[in-house]
Amino acid sequence: MELFAVDGLPEVRPGDDVGELVAERVDLREGDVVCVSHSIVSKAEGRGADLDEFDPDPRARAIAERIGELAGEEKDPRFAQAVLEESAELLTEEPLMLAVTRFGHISVNAGIDRSNVPGSDLLLLPEDPSASAERISATLDAPVVVTDTSGRPFRQGQRGVALGWAGLPAARDWRGESDRDGRELGVTVEAVVDELAAAANLLTGEGDDGLPVVVIRDFEFGDHEPHDGLFRSPEGDYVRDALREWEYDKQRLRENSE
Repeated sequence: MELFAVDGLPEVRPGDDVGELVAERVDLREGDVVCVSHSIVSKAEGRGADLDEFDPDPRARAIAERIGELAGEEKDPRFAQAVLEESAELLTEEPLMLAVTRFGHISVNAGIDRSNVPGSDLLLLPEDPSASAERISATLDAPVVVTDTSGRPFRQGQRGVALGWAGLPAARDWRGESDRDGRELGVTVEAVVDELAAAANLLTGEGDDGLPVVVIRDFEFGDHEPHDGLFRSPEGDYVRDALREWEYDKQRLRENSE
């Protein structure tokens, strides 16, 4: 398998056709998978926003005040309002806003970016990343994964994740297959689009690299059952259920670390 970044992409602006911009700069082969950073998808879809567009309600003001007190610096309630408006639910309000987006992704601050956003204060996630991927995929006639970076429970650091995808299944379902000892696998579902997004992020980077599109060549899904349930349903998500009841207690956390 080979990965390479697409060079020469311009600063993307509202109304640009991301698929056409990519097609003009790379000759794709059959089987290529194109990973596209959500940042250029959001820019093309006009998802830049200014803080003045968000009028904070009492809840947003209270959240910003509490987080500001914990951080020792003032927090803008307009940003808290933006997160609330982009969220279906907040699982935590302090010391950070952990949000469930309207398309099912869970991320700090609803995935809103405040860096690399020329002309705006904020960059919101695409409203429907899989629909965005479908449009780009139709132009390129190739599978597409729309990516972002996200933290991970129980681990430090960020890694690439898939927000939306088209033209390939989200996961390989290994259930019913056998391991090398002949034991039947009962729970293994491999999140392929997340793995591809993480691999692509090694090239796209996190700063000013300016490489938002990566082509993955010679990836093979294999002879496995496809599965598209990438986002865990609330009914079986025990961590989400626990977070709804969790309260931030700095003293308790300090005692647990001793």
